[in-house]
Amino acid sequence: MQQASMAVLEQRLQQLEALEQIQQLKHRYLNACDRKDVEEIRECFAPGPILIDYGVLGVFHDRDSFMALYTRLACQPNVIDLHHGANPEIVLESATEARGRWALYYFNLDAQTGLTRQLGGQYEDRYRLTEMGWRIIETRSRLHSIVEGRNLATPD
Repeated sequence: MQQASMAVLEQRLQQLEALEQIQQLKHRYLNACDRKDVEEIRECFAPGPILIDYGVLGVFHDRDSFMALYTRLACQPNVIDLHHGANPEIVLESATEARGRWALYYFNLDAQTGLTRQLGGQYEDRYRLTEMGWRIIETRSRLHSIVEGRNLATPD
């Protein structure tokens, strides 16, 4: 009986560690987006075929095509981004597969023009445990609010 209890305890510990690693992966991705760290963003995704569906921004089936768009749009000196993921709901489907849902809040400032954009929505993700650790294999962003305006602190 004691050995069975230890096995259950070990399994629960592995599940908790997996959940924490997946949360750290998503936080690493969001922070890398804010820092415009293209290589770190790229490494958050599994190599090979994946799915990145960011609605009007496009659908991508590998991380390199997404990184090309990200670099062109976000890696500009006047672009300031803040990505926040909250309220994670992560479900382990097996020892190597998981899915998750995150609330998204995104703020963008064009420091040159003063234009701002706020987005609210959700990420629907799938994750896989690889040799390099947990990686995103599918992510979909669904927006439910968009607010655009002008930063009043920026002179005309």
